[in-house]
Amino acid sequence: MANESRPCPCDIGDRFDYGGCGQEVQVEHIKAYVCKPPASTDKAVIVIHDIFGWQLPNTRYMADMLTTNGYIAICPDFFVGQEAWKPSNDWATFNDWLKTRNAGKIDKEVDVILKYLREQCGAKKIGVIGFCWGGAAVQHLMLKNPNLKTGVSLYGVIRFFEDRSNLLHPTFFIFAEKDEHIPLEQVTLLEQKLKQNCKVDYEVKIYPGQTHGFVHRKREDINPQDKPYIEEGRKDMINWLNKYL
Repeated sequence: MANESRPCPCDIGDRFDYGGCGQEVQVEHIKAYVCKPPASTDKAVIVIHDIFGWQLPNTRYMADMLTTNGYIAICPDFFVGQEAWKPSNDWATFNDWLKTRNAGKIDKEVDVILKYLREQCGAKKIGVIGFCWGGAAVQHLMLKNPNLKTGVSLYGVIRFFEDRSNLLHPTFFIFAEKDEHIPLEQVTLLEQKLKQNCKVDYEVKIYPGQTHGFVHRKREDINPQDKPYIEEGRKDMINWLNKYL
């Protein structure tokens, strides 16, 4: 039984009624959703899902948006068959659930996906974007993985920066001003660390009045007051990828 008395810390938002334009494939031990543009390209983006998993229509919508902009997009199941979080789950069990789904332990899966993109899709320039849980995973990859060109971390909980902040690749950080999980002091601290240690391009942007998940979990038609920021966040993400891929 879900705990109704306290608000859910990670609201699923407006679940899109969206089927997707791509297809599901099996890549070694990983299931993945892949969408390719009509014209051939050597540019690809790995999309890292949030706690609600690789099948959330909202995340597939974002993958398809990348394809509309000329990229091969792939959204693998980084939980590798383990169940995604459901809004009906009891949030008291969330930390235990998270223990077996560590955003900093996806390197093996990323290597498998990189190999697939290069060998099966002809990709040479590969970037990564991630939302929420996936945003933290992007931070990890930007600090560690030499084979990616760039990353966009969307409202990823700030970890992995305790002992290092020398990003390997240009990274764009999207944060929401009213995010209950990521206090603005943490964002300020991250900016200070990056300023001191970072040798590559980066940008940290806070979107006014927005809440956690706004770029992929809100529908413009339901939230007219948020529409400009939702659109701006998506445009900024695409522009960053265009610049560095």
